Amino acid sequence: MIDRYTRKAMGELWSLENKFRAWLEVELAVCEAWTELGRIPAEDMAVIREQAGFNVARILEIEEVTRHDVIAFLTAVEEQVGPSARYIHLGCTSSDIVDTANGLLLGRAGDLILAGIDHLLTVIKDLAMRFKGQLMMGRTHGIHAEPLSFGMKMASFYAEFSRHRARVARALSDVKVGKISGAVGGYAHLDPRVESIALARLGLAVDPISTQIVQRDRHAAFFTSLALLAGGVERMATELRHLQRTEVLEAEEGFAKGQKGSSAMPHKKNPISAENICGLSRLVRTNALASMENMPLWHERDISHSSVERVIMPDSTILADYIVARLAGILANLQVNPDNMARNMMASYGLFYSQRVLLALIDAGMERQKAYETVQAVAMACWAGKRSFPDAVRADPAITEKLGSEVLSAIFDPSYYLEHEDLIFSRVFGQAADGAA
Repeated sequence: MIDRYTRKAMGELWSLENKFRAWLEVELAVCEAWTELGRIPAEDMAVIREQAGFNVARILEIEEVTRHDVIAFLTAVEEQVGPSARYIHLGCTSSDIVDTANGLLLGRAGDLILAGIDHLLTVIKDLAMRFKGQLMMGRTHGIHAEPLSFGMKMASFYAEFSRHRARVARALSDVKVGKISGAVGGYAHLDPRVESIALARLGLAVDPISTQIVQRDRHAAFFTSLALLAGGVERMATELRHLQRTEVLEAEEGFAKGQKGSSAMPHKKNPISAENICGLSRLVRTNALASMENMPLWHERDISHSSVERVIMPDSTILADYIVARLAGILANLQVNPDNMARNMMASYGLFYSQRVLLALIDAGMERQKAYETVQAVAMACWAGKRSFPDAVRADPAITEKLGSEVLSAIFDPSYYLEHEDLIFSRVFGQAADGAA
């Protein structure tokens, strides 16, 4: 099942080879900057460009001895380049390379996540437009409240995921930074122009002031934006799970030919995809807490954040990409049941009209508390007797004394609940929200 949904590009982004490739990208950008400033001879730069490379197995072999991954990486690259390698890593500390490479990798991961959100938004919008005007029961506390349309429900999720996209984009811009400022951020053995030139080549912003590292509030904001995104995914998945309950069955996940729902019960069709992404969303939120714990480091830097980030950077971005893509897949294959929506609306005997009757009595001059008590008494009797609320209202003399048959007919028109649907859609989707996807 996982293979059907795993996003290959995101997985490859965080491979060990790609991590070292990003490190080499940064090292080469620094060398190019030094060359532009005249520190590295052009002929040596040509050799570095031509020969710089690495073998992952060799890096790991060296690391067994050095117990330092950046030194192992540099040693392996130097073996490929030869004497000109003396200019590689000139004036830099390990975090110049690692933090800047992380800015590259997080930037690329974030771009993939944003593309996934864009696709999800397209799928949600299609559902909203297709089911604009499709009445269904709205529920508060899990209890029938008043009708809305399934399109409005989807429009609500569209608006939310638009906000999630904006948050991720903002946080992403804040984490797409680098630093080439040396051991404590003071450029003691570097020219600040090297940083500007190198980061411009890499498409990263310069951190205005860094220590040995880029400060981790930037990363915490990014991972928190992913946590909020995961919360939105779980909110929507939870809604879909409720709608698939046997007693409701207004929408359900697609069920493929040959798919099985239970090892014991052949009749079962379970919302397994929605349940799966609910669970995975919790991991993304948990990792956000870990990113916040990475913020208070000792002085200009310690290494306590490093082990955490080796887990949460790939895990959170891969999971966020995965759950967004899987949610889009669920929605693209969602089976919506308008007949059950109509059936369920009347399962509470038309009691959703109660507020309309209440307000009509108030408009007719009845004191609010008396009107409330009058309507509530009829409503509770309908609950107990499983009786039609519109019929009971029409048979109640205290109500009919105030409200005539024409008023009551207008009150019991369900299209009333869609009166402002167009306005809501125009707010969410813009003025061209007349049914065009």
